[in-house]
Amino acid sequence: MSLSPDQWVEAQLGPIAEALSSIVFYTVPIAGTDVPLIVIWTAVAGLFFTFYLRLINVRALWLAIRHARGDFADPDARGEISHFKAVATAVSGTVGVGNIGGVAVAISLGGPGAAFWLFIAGLLSMSTKLVECTLGVKYRRYNADGSVSGGPMFYMEAYFRERGWPGIGKGFGTFYALALVIGCLGIGNMFQSNQAFAQFVVITGGETSFFADRGWLFGLALAAVIAAVIIGGIRSIAQVAAVLVPVMGLIYVIAAVVVIGLSAEHLPAALALVVSEAFTGQAASGGILGAMVIGFQRALFSNEAGIGSASIAHSAVKTEQPASEGITALLEPFIDTVIVCSLSSLVVLTTAIPQGLMGSGLAGIELTSAAFAWHFAWAPYVIAVAALLFAFSSALAWSYYGLKGWTYLLGEGRVKSIVFQMIFCAFIALGCMLELRAVLDFSDAMTFLIALPNVLMLYLFAPLVRREVNRYLADIKANQ
Repeated sequence: MSLSPDQWVEAQLGPIAEALSSIVFYTVPIAGTDVPLIVIWTAVAGLFFTFYLRLINVRALWLAIRHARGDFADPDARGEISHFKAVATAVSGTVGVGNIGGVAVAISLGGPGAAFWLFIAGLLSMSTKLVECTLGVKYRRYNADGSVSGGPMFYMEAYFRERGWPGIGKGFGTFYALALVIGCLGIGNMFQSNQAFAQFVVITGGETSFFADRGWLFGLALAAVIAAVIIGGIRSIAQVAAVLVPVMGLIYVIAAVVVIGLSAEHLPAALALVVSEAFTGQAASGGILGAMVIGFQRALFSNEAGIGSASIAHSAVKTEQPASEGITALLEPFIDTVIVCSLSSLVVLTTAIPQGLMGSGLAGIELTSAAFAWHFAWAPYVIAVAALLFAFSSALAWSYYGLKGWTYLLGEGRVKSIVFQMIFCAFIALGCMLELRAVLDFSDAMTFLIALPNVLMLYLFAPLVRREVNRYLADIKANQ
């Protein structure tokens, strides 16, 4: 019996994906809880940089907001996009279906206490993002056509080149870029288009929808729309993200606030439960440590702090001060995790749990959607539209991340860029037609694997980043 193409790919790639995932997401037992080392690696980095930079995530938050609204814009600075558009593009790459459904899963596994640690992890992640994005701008390259290229592969290469080891630096950069290209075709591509298709089917009739068995049609249409945007490069992507991110964010945030407000009588008890279970060890999986691990893991998967991908988008900003964009990048985990994920947590805690929806067989985005539907029968359509927009915007951002990895490996050039963009769009269409679980698992593992060398480089660059930040803050203070 011959295998179909997707079955053949699953058979060939499955064992490799499983082996790589077992390495990248290797766990160690701590107090009866299996803790993924990659979560510890990134969580410790967030904690270190928060205190090393003297709570920069708190004391520079208002300054980050001022940057995003254009208070310090320099029209003569090199770069391609504004601070706001850089943040919008990076946020579009992290705010996704996981912000809606992944939070519900985290609470189901780790108990209400996981919501507390998710919030804390979001705050700590802000400091990691600052370091990544400061380095992204400092070591970016200016191309002959006026475009900019930046990201971890460039600051990895620069660190070793400056110390007389250019071969090692190039090796680090090549590894990162290759893993990024592979990863973007899964986590930022096929998974996103697959989720977008699933939500589109929901809002067009479910199983009776005309599109239910026509994933190829939706996939081709989505690929065409994405192609029309990404062909224009970061300026086109940022222009769309600058409109899409505020719209989709407001849709979800307003809907969540309304639902929480309608369940306000459960809010005090929910908050008390979150705090008590975060510290008393009564969580559903592994007590206090289980709640902490699951909360931090959800935050990592949500805002991708430590992976370094967002620094690629932030590197395109118009500025001559690297720390200015590092500070602006504080907003990304703040929006993605501290605000959006926390609101999702409160929706579950104030409606899904009190109304008995938790444990009813619903999970992930279905549970969150059911919590909204408890108050408004039509609410699942709002969730579906938000999830559709989240998936679409994530694909736009990851197309740019993958492109910069591709051009790092093969060199800059219009033809080379178009070849990658066509490959990316082809995988978008495939994601709506095939369930290539092995491809997604492999790309996920490759994406989080790059957190290992990236976080190491952040530690090595820590003194430089602190000098950059302190000098920039001193200049701001002196000029006010």
